[in-house]
This record gives sequence, C-alpha cells and structure tokens, in this order.
Amino acid sequence: MGVMSFVSRLACVSLGLVFATLAVASEETQLIDSINAYRSEVQRCAGQASSELPPLNADPRLILPAGGIGDLQQALSRTAYPLVNVQAINLSGPRDAQAAMKALQESFCQVVLDPQFVDVGVSREGVDWRIVLARPLLAGGLGDWQAEGQKLLQQINTARAQARQCGSQSFQAAGPLTWNATLATAAQDHTRAMANQNFFDHKDRDGRTPGDRAELAGYVGREIGENIAAGLDTASKVVDGWLASPGHCANLMNPQFSELGAAYAVDPKSDAGIYWTALFGAP
Repeated sequence: MGVMSFVSRLACVSLGLVFATLAVASEETQLIDSINAYRSEVQRCAGQASSELPPLNADPRLILPAGGIGDLQQALSRTAYPLVNVQAINLSGPRDAQAAMKALQESFCQVVLDPQFVDVGVSREGVDWRIVLARPLLAGGLGDWQAEGQKLLQQINTARAQARQCGSQSFQAAGPLTWNATLATAAQDHTRAMANQNFFDHKDRDGRTPGDRAELAGYVGREIGENIAAGLDTASKVVDGWLASPGHCANLMNPQFSELGAAYAVDPKSDAGIYWTALFGAP
C-alpha cells in the first residue's frame, strides 16, 4: 500500500510538471503571435512608418537558452540552422508575453520590424526571455523572374479560388487573375530596385507609388494594388506569408483585380538577399 501511495504522488508531481511546461510554451507561443500581429500592420518606429510584413516562422532551431550569452553563430551551427543573419534580444523582467511584447515595442521595434528576418525562436526562464530572429540561406534553384512570377500567379489563383478570412474581412472566392506583361515589367523594375538599393517599401527611392510605376510603364487601369515580400526563397512561401497577413491577403483576394504582374530579384549584398513584388491591376 505504501508503494501504491508513493507511485500515486509521483504521478501527480509529474503531471504538474507537464502542465507547467505547457504553460511556459503557451507564453512563448503567445509572444510569437503578438510579434506577428505587430508586424502585420503599419507601425511607427524610429520616426518612420514600417511596411506590413508577413509573419515570422517559428523555428525550433532558434530556441536558445534564455539569459544565455556567447557566439550566436556557433550556437546556431550546432542546431544546423543554415544561417545568413541573426539577431538576439535578451529581456529580463517581463512576467508574461504581454509585458515582453511591450518591451519589444518600446526598445526593439527596429529589430522586430526588420523585413530581412524570416524565422523566430523564443525561450523563457522565469522573467528572462530570449528572442532570436534569423534569415536562412536561400535554397536556390529558382527559375528566371518571369517563370517565378508565373508560379506566383498560379498559386495566387489557387488561393483566390477559395473563400477565406483575411483578418476581420471575409472574402468570397474570386475569379482567376491573368498575366499582364506591362504590370510584370513594373514589378520587375521595383523588385530589382529594392534588391540593388537595399530597401523594402512600396515607395521607391524617387517617391513613386505602385500606381505611379504602373502608369509610367504604360498600364492604363482604374485600380492598382501591390504586395511585396523579402527573405523568402520560393513562390509558395511568399504566398503563404501573404495569406497569413491581413492586408496582403485582402489585396490578393480583392475581386476587383483581374490582372497581375510579378517578379523577384536577388542581390547577395542586400539585407534580405531576395525580394518579390506582385502588382495587381483592374483595367
């Protein structure tokens, strides 16, 4: 009977540990969700307006011990993460994900809103947090910009064929878009400019908007929309990111658009390495 009692108590203790582990994981997941919600909307940071950004992918290889110091690159080489760039944020004091997010917004908005980062890992030990944001090596194997633009078109049309929720907006299934060479040229020019001039914005360095660029390229239409992405190395990752971001998703599902031009560009000297533009039009 004594043994039975001992086993029973041990089982209770083990169960308590499991619940505690789940609670910690939940706080970490909540922080990643909060970061992605923050990135999905235009924010004021360091006196500038950010772009709407697709969500970061939670990668278990980026979960490094909270409060740890040392060579990040060495730590990530041990986890076999194919690193290009990484930044770690160490916080001490926040008791939950909400407080941690407040600290990130107040002191680290530029890091959290940096479009080059694709993946994230969060660890927590008591009131110590470690948020690791990283960009992996490009997988390679992409076709030319027109071939990849056509892949983007196909995947966007697959997404448009289904009704979906984009944030608080509901969209019915929309008709397929057709390829427009003029929009594609404007998209390619902007993508190449972002890559070569190392910026990520709907406005180019001359202050031109997507509508301006489409008009200059010779496109005559009543409505223009644009989605951009950075750091992602396949068309499917780009579309998945856009669908998970309310503003990008709404553009993609907009039933008024009927034409598309899209392109990508690579520059290894740029922060994000690879950039994408999809230009939507309604003639």
